[in-house]
Amino acid sequence: MLRPASVCVAALLLSLTASGQIYIPDSNGGSGGCNVVPFGYTATSSTWANQKYQVMVMQILLAIAWPISASEETVKPDSRFLESGSLIPKKNYCDQPYVVITKDGNWLCVLTTGEGHEGSGGQHIVATISKDQGKSWSELIDIEPSNGPEASWVVPLIVPSGRVYAIYTYNGDEVYTLPGSTRNIRADMLGWYCFKYSDDIGMTWSKRYRIPIRNTAADRANQWKGEVNIFWGIDKPKVSDMGVTFAFTKLGRYMLDNGEGWMMHSDNILTEKDPEKINWTMLPEGEHGLRMPQFGSVQEEHNHVIIGPNQMYLVYRTTTGYPCHSYSVDGGKTWTDPVHMTYSPDGRRIKNPRACPKLFKCENGKYLFWFHNHSNTSFFYRNPAWVCGGVMRDGKMHWSEPEILLYHSEVPGDDLRYRGSPVKLRGMSYPDLIEQDGRYWITETKKTVARVHEIDPALFEGMWAQLEGKGEVTKKGLVLDLQGSAVRAEEAVMPKLADLAKNGGFTIDLKIKFADNGNKSQIVLDSRNAQGRGISVGVDKGGALNVYFSDGKHTGRWATDAGLLKPGQIHHVTAIIDGGPNIITFIVDGKLCDGGKQRIRGWGRFDPKVSDINGSEKLRLSPAFDGNVLGLRIYDRYLRTSEAIANYQADQ
Repeated sequence: MLRPASVCVAALLLSLTASGQIYIPDSNGGSGGCNVVPFGYTATSSTWANQKYQVMVMQILLAIAWPISASEETVKPDSRFLESGSLIPKKNYCDQPYVVITKDGNWLCVLTTGEGHEGSGGQHIVATISKDQGKSWSELIDIEPSNGPEASWVVPLIVPSGRVYAIYTYNGDEVYTLPGSTRNIRADMLGWYCFKYSDDIGMTWSKRYRIPIRNTAADRANQWKGEVNIFWGIDKPKVSDMGVTFAFTKLGRYMLDNGEGWMMHSDNILTEKDPEKINWTMLPEGEHGLRMPQFGSVQEEHNHVIIGPNQMYLVYRTTTGYPCHSYSVDGGKTWTDPVHMTYSPDGRRIKNPRACPKLFKCENGKYLFWFHNHSNTSFFYRNPAWVCGGVMRDGKMHWSEPEILLYHSEVPGDDLRYRGSPVKLRGMSYPDLIEQDGRYWITETKKTVARVHEIDPALFEGMWAQLEGKGEVTKKGLVLDLQGSAVRAEEAVMPKLADLAKNGGFTIDLKIKFADNGNKSQIVLDSRNAQGRGISVGVDKGGALNVYFSDGKHTGRWATDAGLLKPGQIHHVTAIIDGGPNIITFIVDGKLCDGGKQRIRGWGRFDPKVSDINGSEKLRLSPAFDGNVLGLRIYDRYLRTSEAIANYQADQ
């Protein structure tokens, strides 16, 4: 089988052989003309530097035209791969690339940048414009210059007139030392809350205006006794019938101690043209912001969505391994006591390290939540990024089981290798959501690289569909489906699976009943050959179900969370092996394993060198299993979490 367009490529090669010339597109990349390059010619232009490039082009053309197998043809570039996104311009450090759509339909992105690392002198805020939905960007436009006091953590707001506001932290008092000390300190969270505005879609910016911060107990407790405020914000302003609101975090002590959440509200910024007449109110009322002492000093990066008239839902990060959430029904004047965030009001806690947990409300009235799905308590391990879909029911948020949204190329072992370079460990964070023309994009940053990614709407729609409780069996990629008497046979023909090292994947979907296994290991499925290549599914001594696979040299293995599978009960278990991020997940009875209390995460990584795992042509069914397999499906691709849950719902 030939790749698409192989006939054209073959014709090109035949033409080259006959004429001794290579035809390449014109220098403008258009289709209106070709350049003719004689074979053996060495050009001095940038198109052809020397003859070795001719050989390289021949190799590429031959590779394109070469026959490939059907299984190889199904392996496509993975849009979840971080490096597949479009770059957003910056200097060196870059953070919080947030976008608004201007009145001309273009994107205006604001971000914090600088020549040095995070917190270095010269850190400032900039804007950049895209006219092609993030594929390319203008040169950076200074909102605040790099040679002034630090300006950081900018968030944008666009109002009905088309005016764009940039709201940020500004070290206006130029504070660079702690009281009684001469040692220079990081100054990007010190000073004034400020804004500038642009009436020409981001090309030029007004003078600076201050937003009044009400001093509270946290300010008076800091090292400057309230003469200097310590704060920052990551919450993009939200527009509602109340006006405009955005959350921010105050610190009661430098540096990053005693965080608490506050809300800034304006009831007239959407219509008031005179910036001096904009009203600002800081909420909640009283001396204390959102925090609970039992969750420790670190309670920060508060952000919110509007969930109804005068109703808000807010989340923030901690170092407990879980984010917190809170509700307000009076426009932010008062809030429920923050508690650990859960998938449903009485459900499991959602796991997240000390990394930004970000909320979004979509145009369809439903919600999304960005997080990292493990309970490590450090700043690091932000790869991959996960996402949940949310809906409101009876005034409370309900979240779907999560999906992998984005991942990057750091692999097992890199954590140790990069301990001296935390930027590489941190991974992607501080996202924004863009919706336009029925399409979705996510921006994110790795602190030195920022990108924008278009997201398949099916990913989000699948998560929202989970919450409806109605599912159909997924047919795409289904290569083995054994039900009834067929699954009670001793063996079946094992289908061919794609190469995991080439972004391949597979899924095993089981309906299974466990016997009291007497605390012994068992084998449920096995396709391994004499060389050890193949896959197997087994039961650990502790009763967890495991999946194992090997190419004869490299292996992967992971198991369900402990205690989920009960003897005598029928369970639906799906093992998803995803060769993009090299991650294994299990869904048990419609819930993604999250590690429970025993593990910090329920998903596992496998060696990215694992490649061809096709072993025996026969799949042995229940060769050493005391229970019963009631149904078996194998897919030659990874299923999304939502697809696995749809299977579970359909089987009920």
